[in-house]
Amino acid sequence: MKAAVVERYGPPEVVEVREVPRPSVQGRSGRVLVRVRAAAVTSADSRIRGARFPGGFGPFARLVFGVRRPRRQVLGGVFSGVVEEVGAGVTGLAVGDEVCGMTGTRFGTHAELVVARVDRLVAKPAGVSHQDAAGVLFGGTTALHYLDDRVRPGHRVLVNGASGAIGTTAVQLARRAGGRVTGVCSGANADLVRSLGAEEVVDHTTTPLTAVPGQYDVVLDTVGNIDIAGGRALLAPGGVLLLAVADLGQTVRARGDVVAGPSPEEPEHFARLLDLVGSGDLRVVVSRTLPLAEVVEAHRVVDTGRKVGNVVLTP
Repeated sequence: MKAAVVERYGPPEVVEVREVPRPSVQGRSGRVLVRVRAAAVTSADSRIRGARFPGGFGPFARLVFGVRRPRRQVLGGVFSGVVEEVGAGVTGLAVGDEVCGMTGTRFGTHAELVVARVDRLVAKPAGVSHQDAAGVLFGGTTALHYLDDRVRPGHRVLVNGASGAIGTTAVQLARRAGGRVTGVCSGANADLVRSLGAEEVVDHTTTPLTAVPGQYDVVLDTVGNIDIAGGRALLAPGGVLLLAVADLGQTVRARGDVVAGPSPEEPEHFARLLDLVGSGDLRVVVSRTLPLAEVVEAHRVVDTGRKVGNVVLTP
């Protein structure tokens, strides 16, 4: 099968599409082999490929992902596809079923086929495209993790990075919860962010975050350029600062009105997001859809830090 292989850390050009052995679920209980129809290229893929980890996490990340080179040479942690082979002990799934999910630190979705654990999968609704299913999971699960049960009707919510993979979903989830949303993005993406439900948009190219007016009940930073002191200055009394991208120091100091740390990959969150997409209540923003052969270009787009919504590969 064809896969995007990364044998060393470096720029997007280190990714090469080549033939690799076909994976199998033989002898692997609770696994299925999935033909990948769509896979997201995320900021996590970009960071790992380039060994660019949040401040303070570098040594620990190298131990997890590979000290001198990536331990998992096929990146990609999000996918949607069709079951091609069923392993031992699998019930409730059959060849031909459409599924989607996340693979965690095992990665492997930037390929024509991937082996996935059944407990990390959900059925893809018939009315949701493979591209939208793959696009919604990474940013969507992060947005849901941070915002769920924290936004109340009338709350003022600031989403920093409102046009990205996390931000485009966060704006919509906060609005659905009754929040009054202000999105921070570039002026070029202002109309998009308004169309997703933001009442106000702040152009970060002309207005620094320190000059953002008002106090907010919830501040969600999806970019990583709000420190704890600066974030707290934006909060109303009783507000909460949510750091979806935080360095080690911020993560260690997060307590009380500051929340940081990784978001879990929960299948029940997958199902909730997909139901919203299927009902038309959540829009998935996919700015680029590229074939596997153009995976280098996908990484280049993500590396800019100005990716709009999601970038999706179609192996």
